[in-house]
Amino acid sequence: MAGLRDVFVLKRIYDDPADDDGARVLVDRLWPRGVSKEKAHLDLWLKEVAPSSPLRTEFAHMQERFTDFRRQYEAELDNNPAVQTLLELARSNPRVTLLYAARDPEVNHAVVLREFLLGQAGAQDPR
Repeated sequence: MAGLRDVFVLKRIYDDPADDDGARVLVDRLWPRGVSKEKAHLDLWLKEVAPSSPLRTEFAHMQERFTDFRRQYEAELDNNPAVQTLLELARSNPRVTLLYAARDPEVNHAVVLREFLLGQAGAQDPR
């Protein structure tokens, strides 16, 4: 059985799909520029799990706002039914690849989402 850290992985939507991506889920509220639906190879576009538009605009991918953004986004995720959708995918897939469009691989909402999901999955033991 794969460890929980191996279940949810992050990948930019602009990177080529791989055979081991498992379920590919776009977790951005807006469709990424320059990516066709065919090239994306999505299993699901779950825009409901992305940060709210006001929070996304306030954050603006600025590193100095990331700590506050993380706190606010986690509060949004606490009551978001789309989190359960991702946890259910993890129950039936060895890997769930969370796709995002942000340039910075460390300062973006998908990083926060993955950590949140790992905490939830550990508490619920989806395996």
